[in-house]
Amino acid sequence: MRAESLDPLLLRTFVAVADLGSFTAAAAAGGYTQSAVSRQVAALEDACGVELFARGARGVRPTPAGEHLLPHARALLDRLADTVRAMEGLRRLDTGTLRIGAFPTANAALVPRALARFRDRHPGVRATLREGITDRLLAMLDGGDLDLAVVSTHTVPALPAGDLVPLLDDALLVALPSGHPLAARRRVPLDALAGEAWIVADAPEAVAALRARCETAGFEPRTPLRVAEWISKLGLVAGGFGVTLVPALAAAAAARDGVVLRPLAPEQPSRAVHAAVGRHARRSPAVTAFLDDLRAVAAELG
Repeated sequence: MRAESLDPLLLRTFVAVADLGSFTAAAAAGGYTQSAVSRQVAALEDACGVELFARGARGVRPTPAGEHLLPHARALLDRLADTVRAMEGLRRLDTGTLRIGAFPTANAALVPRALARFRDRHPGVRATLREGITDRLLAMLDGGDLDLAVVSTHTVPALPAGDLVPLLDDALLVALPSGHPLAARRRVPLDALAGEAWIVADAPEAVAALRARCETAGFEPRTPLRVAEWISKLGLVAGGFGVTLVPALAAAAAARDGVVLRPLAPEQPSRAVHAAVGRHARRSPAVTAFLDDLRAVAAELG
């Protein structure tokens, strides 16, 4: 016999008949007709190849084969009930795992605040977080290693349209030494920074993005200082070694003595921030709930 022939419906009817000692009583308890119960028991007996009940004038009782099957049938039905409860727990967000990815500055405020809201509402769900640049996060999402990723158009000009949820537009600020002649301005013209040394991550995509922005102001930036960590960038700015761009999402975390942050003029450059959802996670209750938290925090930050 094949395992799939042990239909849970048939097993449940079998156990009911064994417990109640009567086809009629089992039919009443299960909401069936007596003939339906008889057919279900007969189908199970055909699948097992043995008689499971001895029929008598005073009812029915399990045969030795039926007695042998009974504890296994109970165990299978209990395991099935456990499985249903486990899946209900996932649906209700009582348990489960949420795998998140985010680019570095999203982890300064947006993601931690959204995670805190999510944890308060759903403490039983375990969240994991991976940090990386947008193209790496999208590859992990496509490979099924992440359920959701917070990504931006800063390093990848065109993101796939499917499964993207807009969150906010993140303005780019310029970080200047506090003693810089332009530090007293409310807004700093980008072309006024043409002669500055620019501090940028030592990655082709980061340098290309900076050059593209500066070219709109009519100059090519000098980039002698190549560092990736924000604490290093801002330390160099405070020391008067150059200037750097800081996303508004990271502005609070970037605050330090010796550095001022100013909007750029004439137009404030920005990058679009999205939540990208994996194809496998479109119906995930945890992803849906976390998206609500991301939208709420993004609205606060925006």
